[in-house]
Amino acid sequence: MIIKKQDGRVSAGADLDCLFATLPNGTYDVIVKRHREQRTISQNDLMWMWLACIEDATGTPKKDVYLHYCKKFLLRRVTFGNDAEMVYDTSSQLDTKRMGEFLDKIQADASTEFGITLPNPQDRYFEQFFQTYK
Repeated sequence: MIIKKQDGRVSAGADLDCLFATLPNGTYDVIVKRHREQRTISQNDLMWMWLACIEDATGTPKKDVYLHYCKKFLLRRVTFGNDAEMVYDTSSQLDTKRMGEFLDKIQADASTEFGITLPNPQDRYFEQFFQTYK
């Protein structure tokens, strides 16, 4: 459920009343967190086109290129009790902002490490790139 606040007014609609009405008697905790949009389909499609381009240039399967970049740019430390380990997220767990940052890092790395130019949709020759890697 999404609750919106705009111009000082909160709107949750009838869904919230309906939800609370269905709860059995008792005490409940309600947790509110800022809503973040998941990565967009266009962001995901662009990423996979870029990975296909890197695959063509390097010979490394795009799934492996994907995992390489997840490990390189989405690595984090997880502590469980006295143990700590490094794990990495995948792009499906990113919101639109973090996905944009992930794409920027892939684009920069491909350029510096492999000399590969990965175009953005607004770039002049993107349509040709799109037709090649769609």
